Amino acid sequence: QVQLVESGGGLAQAGGSLRLSCAASGRSFGMYDMGWFRQAPGKEREFVASISWSTRFTTYAESAKGRFTISRDNAKNTMYLQMNSVKPEDTAVYYCAGDLKRYLTDTSPSLDPSAYDYWGQGTQVTVSS
Repeated sequence: QVQLVESGGGLAQAGGSLRLSCAASGRSFGMYDMGWFRQAPGKEREFVASISWSTRFTTYAESAKGRFTISRDNAKNTMYLQMNSVKPEDTAVYYCAGDLKRYLTDTSPSLDPSAYDYWGQGTQVTVSS
């Protein structure tokens, strides 16, 4: 099992940058595909980006492409979301999520939140215009 804790959220101006971190505790972080999701008030949880356990595969929502970069450092048990050129539409609670892989087949992670077994508590990102 793994516990996930997000940090790095806060208030940013439109066009600015934030870097979110997701720190994992517990064992075998390198056995998890990881993803970032977000949820704005009154809206459904939305996929943002994902990265496979090996880092080989990354996927981005159309809204994130060209602006956000997902990365991970398995040696540090940490995943990151670098958010550049942020927009007011990015305002949401951002969650990191983990999908335990029983076998380390390296494939593109799921975009479906139901595929993820472990979730952090979320970190608020607010972008002012």
